[in-house]
Amino acid sequence: MDLETGWIASGIAVAVFLVAVVSAAHAVLQRRETGTVIAWVGLIFLLPLAGSVLYWLFGINRIQRRARAMREGHAPSPLPSPSLAVDPELSKRWRGLLGSGDALSPFTVSGGNRVTPLFDGDQAYESMLAAIDGARRGIALATYIFDTDRIGQVFAERLQAANERGVEVRVLIDGIGARYSRRSMLARLRRLGLRTAAFLPVHLPRSFASFNLRNHRKLLVVDGATGFTGGMNIRRGHCLTDPGRYPVHDLHFRIEGPVVQQLQAVFAEDWAFTTGESLHGPAWSVAGNPAGSTACRGLPDGPDEDFEVLRFTLLAALAEAREQVIIITPYFLPDVGLLAAVKTAALRGVQVDLLLPGQSNLRLVDWAGNPLQAELVERGCRIWLMPPPFNHSKLMLVDGCWALFGSGNWDPRSLRLNFEFNLECYDPDLVHDLAQWASGLRQRSRLLT
Repeated sequence: MDLETGWIASGIAVAVFLVAVVSAAHAVLQRRETGTVIAWVGLIFLLPLAGSVLYWLFGINRIQRRARAMREGHAPSPLPSPSLAVDPELSKRWRGLLGSGDALSPFTVSGGNRVTPLFDGDQAYESMLAAIDGARRGIALATYIFDTDRIGQVFAERLQAANERGVEVRVLIDGIGARYSRRSMLARLRRLGLRTAAFLPVHLPRSFASFNLRNHRKLLVVDGATGFTGGMNIRRGHCLTDPGRYPVHDLHFRIEGPVVQQLQAVFAEDWAFTTGESLHGPAWSVAGNPAGSTACRGLPDGPDEDFEVLRFTLLAALAEAREQVIIITPYFLPDVGLLAAVKTAALRGVQVDLLLPGQSNLRLVDWAGNPLQAELVERGCRIWLMPPPFNHSKLMLVDGCWALFGSGNWDPRSLRLNFEFNLECYDPDLVHDLAQWASGLRQRSRLLT
């Protein structure tokens, strides 16, 4: 009996050792962050059984793999190349950044667009509601948060009125974002007769596997001709004339021209993935008529086919910068590579200005991000701490010509987990206006020394 027990114990020990070796080898081969690899391998060999179990439960990026599997066949399809060529001088100066975008995005750069900045909800909602009121064929709206407050009710009523006029209306709300209000806007919109869906709705424990995969995009496309995108959700706090208890500064954009087709393509793929319905027909056709002189490209990002599009775009823009970089973001928690790229740009002599909230709405993010600020200042970056109310704007400007805006933040959720949509624009006039606005923010902010 003792001999048999000894053989069993030896067999278990060998099995645990083999599992630990396999786990450590997998960690070395699959993980990309050196510090993370060292931590997992150390834990596995310190606690072979427990460490291996923990690694296989939490150490593998199942999010990326699961998202790809779930959304297979639902990635934005490449659109035909626009007939409006990009200016040759612009192509020469920004060859590297244009090339990286060609490699990363399913879309090509489209000329002939008009981009209008909309500051705070007072401007943005007025323009969005006017577009909804003027809709004749189709309205596609995707948002992370759609509150049932005063602003949310106004949007619901205008969407209902459009639907009753015969306009095809589709509304997509993230499954977690829909829960920010006690009363569900999903239920209200459905009662009003609107085609509404939740992106990956939360039904625990069944949906635990996809709990982290959130659709953070903000898109509105009306009649395939006018689009809106940026960082603004639909909630009262963005209207500073009557914000309630939680006022929030934010930045949104009205888009007209051929690039609107790219916004609608991203919405259509998300809608098809969520509901199975393909959006075709006159209600969803896009004219693509030129409306201005801005060259634009949509950059969908997410833990699927578009993994790390935003991160690599930020890295490429920092590498391309020669004179000035302006970054405005509500949450600044870049990974080691991005942090190094920001500091390297400053060391090369590029004037790097980071405008961050003096206090965000997430205290934990502030605690995590504050230690990064000292090393950035030491390397020559200027950090401006914006006063209340909390500024939720997301914007990056490079060398007076290139702008990036949309739903993505400089934090791990946006860079690795969320489905995001950003727009890159090449236009000196647009960037000049946005830089002037950023200069006003700097004048009201405190320079960190």
